[in-house]
Amino acid sequence: MVEIRLTNTRTRTKQTFQPLDPRNVRLYLCGPTVYDRAHLGNARPVLVFDVLVRLLRHVYGADHVTYVRNFTDVDDKINARAAATGRDIREITEETVAWYHDDMDALGADRPDHEPRATEYIVQMVAMIETLIARGNAYEVEGHVLFDVRSFPEYGRLSGRSVDDMIAGARVEVAPFKRDPMDFVLWKPSDADQPGWDSPWGRGRPGWHIECSAMSAALLGPSFDIHGGGIDLQFPHHENEVAQSCCAHPEASFANVWLHNEMLQVEGKKMSKSLGNFFTVRDLLDRRIAGEVIRYVLLSTHYRKPMDWTQAKADEARDILWQWRLLTKDVEPAAAPHPEVVEAIANDLNTPGAIAVLHRLRDDPALLLASARFIGLLQAGGDDWMRADYQALDSQSAFKDFDQILVALQDRLADLRAQAMVSKDFSRLDQAKADLTGAGLEVRMSKAGIELLVRPTTVQRDVARIAEDLLA
Repeated sequence: MVEIRLTNTRTRTKQTFQPLDPRNVRLYLCGPTVYDRAHLGNARPVLVFDVLVRLLRHVYGADHVTYVRNFTDVDDKINARAAATGRDIREITEETVAWYHDDMDALGADRPDHEPRATEYIVQMVAMIETLIARGNAYEVEGHVLFDVRSFPEYGRLSGRSVDDMIAGARVEVAPFKRDPMDFVLWKPSDADQPGWDSPWGRGRPGWHIECSAMSAALLGPSFDIHGGGIDLQFPHHENEVAQSCCAHPEASFANVWLHNEMLQVEGKKMSKSLGNFFTVRDLLDRRIAGEVIRYVLLSTHYRKPMDWTQAKADEARDILWQWRLLTKDVEPAAAPHPEVVEAIANDLNTPGAIAVLHRLRDDPALLLASARFIGLLQAGGDDWMRADYQALDSQSAFKDFDQILVALQDRLADLRAQAMVSKDFSRLDQAKADLTGAGLEVRMSKAGIELLVRPTTVQRDVARIAEDLLA
């Protein structure tokens, strides 16, 4: 069996993954708060876990992996959006969930086995809070229920800091009724204009952190294999999850492995609305940057390193995927991905290493196709963006007819090269190559032969005109 090694944030080491139950490998990813479009940074953990799930299903079997990603559909940001727009909260969350599905589908991410919504698990949250109060880990005051951080000695282990160190400069809600500045809200009261549910502490709504603890326990059990998200969630969200889950279920371990991906930048700068470089996944898709291209760029940097999105990387990814799709057109994928691709992903989700192997598989299109699909690239039916680009280049040229022109040009260039080798006059061959390159084709000449690769910048009309002269 393939050995999987993952860097566990909690232990700060790369360790061999040993599932609690190989017949039921379980993992949980913190999902979005559904009040607006997902930005590019939101997409990174989705793709990281998508590759991880593909690996786990390859190793343990598709029916032996359970993947959960939640929707936070009760939150003050949602309330504020509803108040600002005059729209119903349910209408906003339903619309945003649909947007999220469309955008993540466009990136080639498979949907999880379960997508729980916080509002569907209020009963479980209330029960968990009652347990925490009964065990002395939480207290009620002024209609609020707060977790007593000092009651959990291991608080801070995930983020690697002591409670006292965290207090200085920490982004915590200041309230006079807190026993300790680090104590966090499990339940809070709701007024008449806010969503609320009946509870032993009055009408109210859950705090953010309790949601994932209750939903993961309900769907995966109090102990499961892998939990993760962006590094920005490590503290306080994940730290708080660990505390309340371990106190509610002291016999359990909660998540055995924690995975956190690093943050995303744009053109070397932090993504920010004030800098004008903030954009959503939909913004990119609307600019005709294909979801497959976005996926390639995000996977080209290891998940534990900061990711810098640049237009140059997107252009390069577009060219590479264009070429790979041409190479694998009408090809049946091999029965299995290349072992080195699997090995790279099994080594702490080394997607850049896997992509490097894909570049070496150009001479075996069937194996290239199977290996690319293993990490979610070159998926069946995912070439619409390529065909749309092709049509946009010259709507009067048919895809099949242009392929025939390329074949004829390759043969003609081969003849010109053979003649030049005899006459030692390469001027006509060099001019033909320069003309085709200027029209956007990539011309590759080697001992094995001549290859013409179409790029998104290829102008079919110009290539056809050059072909008329060369083939005359």
